[in-house]
Amino acid sequence: MTIFRRVGAECVADFREDEVRVLRKVAEEVVGLLTDGFDREDPVVERLFPDVYPEDVKNSAEFRRFTEGDLKTAKIDQAGAVLAGLPEAGKGEVRLDPESAEAWLRAINDARLALGIRLELTDDTVVEYELEEALEQDAGSARVFQLSVYSYLGYLQESLLEAIIGADFRR
Repeated sequence: MTIFRRVGAECVADFREDEVRVLRKVAEEVVGLLTDGFDREDPVVERLFPDVYPEDVKNSAEFRRFTEGDLKTAKIDQAGAVLAGLPEAGKGEVRLDPESAEAWLRAINDARLALGIRLELTDDTVVEYELEEALEQDAGSARVFQLSVYSYLGYLQESLLEAIIGADFRR
């Protein structure tokens, strides 16, 4: 399993080929969701771009008008940082400077939020139990794979966060 570690000012991890493929696919799907597939009615988009004033439709729409473009661009750039940091194919080492590490952290969080919505996970969901149940029902199902990716992203996010805050990472 990939574990980020600190090497000087960088966060470093060695990724297996299957991890590179999964992370590339996840980042590409986030970019696709935010570009070609951007639909304000999609529950994932609603989660990634929540209404600031849920009780005030007019002010919420006004706020969105001024901020959504920049926020969308930032999220696309963060997913792009993941794609740029990964090996093109096969396994390989990833080295993240402080700025890239923070972009990765945000991109992984966005991917987990999106996947969590698609999987209909809630704050009360225990992912391990969901995965056990899905395995019992059909070990080869798409849900098993998606829950596994969700868990992996959580592990990766935690690993990266620990590497970032494990020492004085700020400039």
